[in-house]
Amino acid sequence: MTYATASHAARPSVVAGVSNADLAALVLRVSTGALFLAHAGLKLFVFTPAGTAGFFESLGFPGPLAYLVIAAELLGGISLILGVWTRWVSLGLVPVLLGSIYAPHGAAGFFFSNEGGGWEFPAFWVVALIVQALLGDGAYALRRG
Repeated sequence: MTYATASHAARPSVVAGVSNADLAALVLRVSTGALFLAHAGLKLFVFTPAGTAGFFESLGFPGPLAYLVIAAELLGGISLILGVWTRWVSLGLVPVLLGSIYAPHGAAGFFFSNEGGGWEFPAFWVVALIVQALLGDGAYALRRG
């Protein structure tokens, strides 16, 4: 059995000029962006924008806020996947998820398997976005920031 020594553990792994940390940030950035695109697509093509606005109104939010959320999820997802202003976009998407915790998911309790879907999943997204903002763009980003 081999154990990592302090000198080995302190040395960053680099493959083809890209560090493991940059690859990890890339994986987090692309997967989070894809999830935002999936949720924007759900609101656009399944629930429809008008249906989403109606749902927002049923929660006590103004209907037009739904269009802003759809735009944030769509443009934010694309931006994350491409690596454009990753830190700022990550932080900008946090309020969207905090809103989803507050209204549709908060009353359902913590676990997402609860009826109505609890706030566990949106809370994890908030953590992932904060980690992304701390890590930065990672590998293969179009625009650093």
